[in-house]
Amino acid sequence: MIAEVQELPIADGNAPRERADAARNRLRILEAAATLVSERGIGKVSMEDVACRAGVGTGTLYRRFRDRAGLALALLDEETRDFQNALISGAPPLGPGASASERLQAFGTGYLGLLERHSDLIMAAGASDFDGRGPYQLYATHVAILLRDAAPQLNAEAAARSLMATLAPGEFMFVRFRLGWPLERVVDAWCEFVGALTASGTR
Repeated sequence: MIAEVQELPIADGNAPRERADAARNRLRILEAAATLVSERGIGKVSMEDVACRAGVGTGTLYRRFRDRAGLALALLDEETRDFQNALISGAPPLGPGASASERLQAFGTGYLGLLERHSDLIMAAGASDFDGRGPYQLYATHVAILLRDAAPQLNAEAAARSLMATLAPGEFMFVRFRLGWPLERVVDAWCEFVGALTASGTR
């Protein structure tokens, strides 16, 4: 999961680059966290567990990641970044070049795949909520842009938030593991819903 040292997001364009020793510590922390999550699941991994496995002080860990949600979000960063890049410039139908309706269906299919692989991390990261750290707003904006084209009769922003609610990690985990729906049924339901929603306005 952790292939290379990646710089932390920089809010101030004039801020200094991450020091080499800080980058090494960050990589050690993420590798330790990934190993522990693989062994136990995120729900049974504490910040103190991660600090101990990484060989760093808990103060260092909290300064870098603030809380377990921040750490989970960092673990998700590589895969979610790939997904976001595919939305912007990847091959159709997820990327540009397909109809808006097809892209909406592909978006839901791809995001549900992320949930299938990482729903526990996504829930721990709070990445389905607009808390300023997760990618929710990017996805909601993407869906709204596609809805303006595919279903111009709708209020795109409101409809996008409603659609995104159907992809909430808690909802996904309920239908997958409490109701026992296979992933294919969840994906088919998303595609059918989008198809019905956009049928009268698809271009």
